Amino acid sequence: MKNIRIAVIGLGYVGLPLARLFATKYPVIGFDINIHRIEELNGGKDSTLEVPNELLKAVLTSQPSSSPGLFCTSKEEFLRECNYYIITVPTPVDKSNRPDLNPLLSASETVGKVIVKDNIVIYESTVSPGITEDVCVPIVEKFSGLTFNKDFFAGYSPERINPGDKLHTVDAILKITSGSTPKAAQKVDELYRSVIVAGTYLAPSIRVAEAAKIIENSQRDINIAFINELAKIFNRMGIDTRSVLQAAATKWNFLPFYPGLVGGHCIGVDPYYLAQRAKEYGFRPEIILSGRRMNDGMGEYVAQEVVRCMIKKEILIKHSKVLILGFTFKENCPDVRNTKVIDVLHELQHYEIDVTVYDPIAFPPDVKREYGIEIISELPDVKYDAVIAAVAHKEFTSLDIRSLVKNEGVVYDVKGIFPLEVVDARL
Repeated sequence: MKNIRIAVIGLGYVGLPLARLFATKYPVIGFDINIHRIEELNGGKDSTLEVPNELLKAVLTSQPSSSPGLFCTSKEEFLRECNYYIITVPTPVDKSNRPDLNPLLSASETVGKVIVKDNIVIYESTVSPGITEDVCVPIVEKFSGLTFNKDFFAGYSPERINPGDKLHTVDAILKITSGSTPKAAQKVDELYRSVIVAGTYLAPSIRVAEAAKIIENSQRDINIAFINELAKIFNRMGIDTRSVLQAAATKWNFLPFYPGLVGGHCIGVDPYYLAQRAKEYGFRPEIILSGRRMNDGMGEYVAQEVVRCMIKKEILIKHSKVLILGFTFKENCPDVRNTKVIDVLHELQHYEIDVTVYDPIAFPPDVKREYGIEIISELPDVKYDAVIAAVAHKEFTSLDIRSLVKNEGVVYDVKGIFPLEVVDARL
């Protein structure tokens, strides 16, 4: 594979690890509209913590080159020399849980302005089946003046990045690939196979690859929703849910899922994309939406359970002080997008409770911008009426959790971080 020059559009949790990996073998232009992000990366630092700084610095170049390396920029003109364009922008939902394709459409427009004959555009952003060819490609056609599958081609290779996971890195995860023609599919597959140690799986079509990705997260969402429902049932019975799951897991084919707050930009979002697409085809997906309703309501449930525990200990609820440990959507990851911890906080505030949020790895400015609240990065020397362990950051595992509450205070463990004997209740 010669004369390959790759552009990666979007340098977030997905794009940067991929760009860094490709840059070990090919010349790569990393493009992002966030100027601050570009400045940060060119300084050799990744605030998402997905790429270690030393690995990033090892591939960075100060200018585009014909040799392997990564040049990061926010200027579109540097994209013109590339022949593979990989789009890795986020695909969120709006406040009404409707798919927001604007970042994807904008990225397609950017590529359309620079793509030339025989180039290939590859989408990694999670979408429902048909979006790549029915929605995105026509935008590339419009702005390029080129004809799809004659002048340029497309591929889809869904991202499988697991933020915060240092074991299942991008090169160690089997990669699904696909293309708009058999020849384009082979080229896309060969490109990824050249850097993905775990290998690739060539899907028969772009739509199959899109569908495979979106059901991965939808399936997980439904399974967690089932466990969350069990947690509510067992709680009424006075049975510890995690103890039940540990016992059930002794059977060889039991699936290990645990209760929790299901947020983030994958599991908490992708089912809505599939549901919306299904509705466009005249089908209302009951199970998918039921699972989402269950998981979307868990923040409120956790807060109400904490209040119930406080009442049992005769703690005055109004103006009581509660500490929440963790605000990110998952452990050991600074990403706060679509975190469900905010739902816990809002429900507690309805009771006029004074809530403090401590998270040592979340960025307070990000939280302030996204949610309009203040969080702290250092644990204060204060004793609280209740503490909620909401996120399983490794920094929390060594805490003496009982030392954070008053003598009759409540410790509620959402993630099962602490031994059962030191907590008052857990999800």
